[in-house]
Amino acid sequence: MFTKPFIFKIIKQVLLHFIFWALVLAFFTYFFGVSNKQYYDTFLFSCFLMPITISTTYVSIYKLIPDYLITKKYWRFALYTTYTLIISAYLLTVSIFFSLIYISNFDYAEMNPATKNIIFISTAVYLVVFLVSAFKLLKLNIIQISKTKTLESKILDTQLKLKEQELHYLKLQIHPHFLFNTLNTMYGFALKKSDKTPEMVLKLANLLDYVLYQTEKPLVLLSEELEHINDYIALEKMRFNDAISIPMTIDITSHEITIAPMLLLPFIENSFKHGSISNGTLTIDINLKANSDYIDFRIKNSNSENISKVPGIGLENIKKRLELLYPSQYELHIAETTAHFEVKLLLKNRSHV
Repeated sequence: MFTKPFIFKIIKQVLLHFIFWALVLAFFTYFFGVSNKQYYDTFLFSCFLMPITISTTYVSIYKLIPDYLITKKYWRFALYTTYTLIISAYLLTVSIFFSLIYISNFDYAEMNPATKNIIFISTAVYLVVFLVSAFKLLKLNIIQISKTKTLESKILDTQLKLKEQELHYLKLQIHPHFLFNTLNTMYGFALKKSDKTPEMVLKLANLLDYVLYQTEKPLVLLSEELEHINDYIALEKMRFNDAISIPMTIDITSHEITIAPMLLLPFIENSFKHGSISNGTLTIDINLKANSDYIDFRIKNSNSENISKVPGIGLENIKKRLELLYPSQYELHIAETTAHFEVKLLLKNRSHV
């Protein structure tokens, strides 16, 4: 069933085509009548040319260009274009005889000089065909570019959604992993009925709030990430008592520097989990430098035998997140010896929160 918008669209197109061909007829009448005062005869001759011009133009814009040129069927396009030119040239030759027989009554001297020259006639007709075909080709190219951009936009949106889903999945891995480690620590304190348990519960509550809610943000302030790293280290210090040494060097030039949440904490967790105690002390060196251009994070701990066997969720997770969040904008180096395990992470700074 035809809708009103569809009907109006068809009527609009018909009117536009009618107006255009009326202008072409006026152009032909003027063009061929410059050297002839008998405009009525010139008008009749132009009317005879119109079906040839219209049919050649429509064959070009509705068949040759969309079906063969745009689809890159160049041999067929060349072949059928040649056929079209031959047929149209034949019809143009017939138009000269029409001018001689019906307009000039077989009197060659009475013929309009413009209608005697097949090259002159062909130039006028093919000029119209060429201009309309060029406009059609431009229009099709614009439509194709628009479709390509739309398709690229849909592909990018799909890729973005896939990345968001993967990031969400990775974050879901972080939550139980982190919660398991910290609850184990608190469980040990509860068994000992330590006076530090309330303080530990408070720090754990702050950490869980950060892990469960703040990590939904794409970026957080680096100062916030450090604050929760300090809370985590404080929890571990309670667990290790005096058997831990954590020298930290922090150099941050701006409080506006941002980072993806929970990006550094897994490295800290890994050091506590797999670091070995040497001479009664677990030593973890942490260095962090950050400015408006980059974030340079380094952590080193004494190695243990099981680190290569059980790398844990943390490190594998962080590698995947780096690929998604900082593509071509990070450098990650992990060095392992029998004595030490060291991580060096260099991030190019992203936009502010």
